[in-house]
Amino acid sequence: MSFEQLQPATQQQASVYLPYIQGNKRHFLPYAMSLYQKGVLEGYRKIEGSNNIPFVATWNVVTLPSDLTRCRMQFDGNAQLSYEVMMASFEFINFLIELIENYERDTLCVKPPADRVADFPQVFYRKLLRLE
Repeated sequence: MSFEQLQPATQQQASVYLPYIQGNKRHFLPYAMSLYQKGVLEGYRKIEGSNNIPFVATWNVVTLPSDLTRCRMQFDGNAQLSYEVMMASFEFINFLIELIENYERDTLCVKPPADRVADFPQVFYRKLLRLE
């Protein structure tokens, strides 16, 4: 996924979610909304001291922030490594914002393109694996 090519959602589309997004994160909301509307993301789970694990995340797209989004993730192309989580769409959008923020931070740190990976935050994985 090339975030550089991601076109921001319209202000009207993003405005519905504004009350749920705090501070600096609002800057990334139109981009997170655009990514959300695609319904799919390929990325890598960062593993310290080992190879990153590829994943494909898919989700249903809903209109209202309080509607439930079901996200399915499959790791390493292995059906046995598939997980699913449901949450309010505003919560999922927040995770997408964090994903984009982290990717942008890697870009600003002048990491080589191979080291810049799309990955969800640790809190998302705790929720996905029902550790919370």
